[in-house]
Amino acid sequence: MSDDKVNAASAAKAEELKAEANALFSAKHYTEAIEKYTAAIEANPKMAVYYSNRSACYIKTEAYGYAIADANRAIEVDPAYTKGYYRRAIANMALTKFKDSLRDFKIVVKRAPADKDAKAKMIECEKIVRRVEFEKAIEHNETIRSVADTLDVEAVTVEDSYDGPRMNEETKTIDKEFLDQMIARLKDQKKIHKKYMFRIIMAVRNIMLESPSLIDIDIPANSKLTVCGDTHGQYYDLLHIFELNGYPSATHTYLFNGDFVDRGSFSLEVVLTLFAFKWLYPNSLYLARGNHETDNMNKIYGFEGEVKAKFSETMFKLFSETFNALPLAHVIKHKILVVHGGLFSKDDVTLDDIRNIDRLSQRQPGTEGLMCELLWSDPQPENGRGPSKRGVGTQFGPDVTKRFLEHNGLDMLIRSHEVKENGYVIEHDGKCVTVFSAPNYCDSVGNKGALINITSDMKMDYRTFDAVPHPDVRPMQYASQFGGMLGV
Repeated sequence: MSDDKVNAASAAKAEELKAEANALFSAKHYTEAIEKYTAAIEANPKMAVYYSNRSACYIKTEAYGYAIADANRAIEVDPAYTKGYYRRAIANMALTKFKDSLRDFKIVVKRAPADKDAKAKMIECEKIVRRVEFEKAIEHNETIRSVADTLDVEAVTVEDSYDGPRMNEETKTIDKEFLDQMIARLKDQKKIHKKYMFRIIMAVRNIMLESPSLIDIDIPANSKLTVCGDTHGQYYDLLHIFELNGYPSATHTYLFNGDFVDRGSFSLEVVLTLFAFKWLYPNSLYLARGNHETDNMNKIYGFEGEVKAKFSETMFKLFSETFNALPLAHVIKHKILVVHGGLFSKDDVTLDDIRNIDRLSQRQPGTEGLMCELLWSDPQPENGRGPSKRGVGTQFGPDVTKRFLEHNGLDMLIRSHEVKENGYVIEHDGKCVTVFSAPNYCDSVGNKGALINITSDMKMDYRTFDAVPHPDVRPMQYASQFGGMLGV
């Protein structure tokens, strides 16, 4: 239909479609709502509210790039439509583009000074912008040393009143008995002593500092490797994975493919348990960095707030330094590449290019380049590349996957990063697999979780599972108010 003129019948039809879409949105059927809003836009492209409402759907499905595009279109159609600026502010906040978000919140508050919600978000955004600028200034001061370098763990006293598991003070390490007791204690929503927390984190940080950006994994005869996707702070579902599929051991290796934290409100318990297994069985558990093992995401989606609430800012900073050292990719038996997000905006990237990423100096992934794309990119069904629906990274088609695999002598790409209804999806002619291991994501999506068991002869078995009950602590309990809005 022409943008120049919309007849009455088309306008009426668009309103009907909008009403249907609104009902779908209220029922949390966001994909179907997007389809209805799209049909409404096709019938009448002159209504800013249609773009704004579709933008809200994209925010709910984490397609923040598309959300910003729709907010921009709403503003183009009607510059006086304030909600377009609000949507854009929320989407930019999700992408940790704090200054862009603040600019729009100021417009919203100026136009709607009585809107307490918008004003509260503007004030919080201002605080984050100031804090980020302060942290950047500190980074440029070379006299500031890392927390790991300044922390004297052994000076921390374990009080006689502490009734949790204790480490062997001669070896200063954990054993299976300590790990079992720790898991049981965390399951009961109790803490272990901060001294032991610090030791576990420091031990894993030291392991990661010695690891390359790309790690090769073998699967010996009579052994198996399990690949898990996002767990997102869903501790009781993590324990369910081990109960269903077995615990890490000499013959059973695990690879957790990033996004251990944020959104779920037991993120500290998840990452601490994974770190403890890594320390106890360094060759039987591997950890990859996801886009949520980053400072800006942790500010918004809960992990920073959770660690500060349960322990301290110092402990969060130590986690942050350890996340900076996490490897970015793994190759299984020289044939399967495993990364959190996906492939690249250019061809001819090699495994050596990934190995040579200086993640320790770069620390945070930024918004472009190989490290960013490894953590943020997504597959698309169409050939070629497209702009990222998230607003960060790129989207890559089956032909891109095929060329990359052939160029590097690989058979398959396994990635995570996206919730899937059945826990996993096989696409790109069987060459690209997405695995997601947080069932009923954010207590609302209703999806299954999945994992992949791979034997030494490279046979793959996909296993799905449902969510299990957890204590009455809502997702995003420790998130900023922005994070709460961005939950699915």
